[in-house]
Amino acid sequence: MPPAKKSPIIEIHTPPYWEEACKHLAKKDRVMKRLIPQFGDACLESHGDAFTTLARSIVGQQISVKAAQSVWDRFAKLPRKMTPANVLKLKVDDMRAAGLSARKVEYLVDLALHFDSGTVHVDAWEHMSDEMIIAELVAIRGIGRWTAEMFLIFHLMRPNVLPLDDVGLITGISRSYFSGDPVSRSDAREVAVAWAPYCSVATWYIWRSLDPLPVVAY
Repeated sequence: MPPAKKSPIIEIHTPPYWEEACKHLAKKDRVMKRLIPQFGDACLESHGDAFTTLARSIVGQQISVKAAQSVWDRFAKLPRKMTPANVLKLKVDDMRAAGLSARKVEYLVDLALHFDSGTVHVDAWEHMSDEMIIAELVAIRGIGRWTAEMFLIFHLMRPNVLPLDDVGLITGISRSYFSGDPVSRSDAREVAVAWAPYCSVATWYIWRSLDPLPVVAY
């Protein structure tokens, strides 16, 4: 019998600032002081590489999580390895047959072009501001500010991102801070003043308050 294939080792990264952030938030914010202990040692986790993470986000747009996983599984089998150069070699008909719309095919090709040509400066991101990275990402077709902010939080694990376009964040702030009353972006910013410089961490806990299962990015 041939030897069983080994499962690929998936590196899991967690933010080095998490413990410090939790102490800060619990000290500065009454809601965070109540929320944080409810979730034990759980924290933000990042998996995978930048290109794959963004490609998955494009595939998953405007469809259910289950449908997105199904399409991704079929699409991911097309290239020998999920790299920008390999995606650019794929045939449009094969990508469409995997369940991708014509528009998503265009978006994935544009994403691959930006990565393959070096238009996005992945190696320099460590030294770039959040807004500079967002500007690079939103220049790619199919990636808006919300997707870029999710990428900053879940992949790059930037500590101080406040995604004001996120429905879950606004809903959670409404429930936890305003007894369910409607919340404006201005209200949300005011609440988040106490969260800085760890808005990403506070946002993660607000999401958890709505859905106890942690959100991860691949």
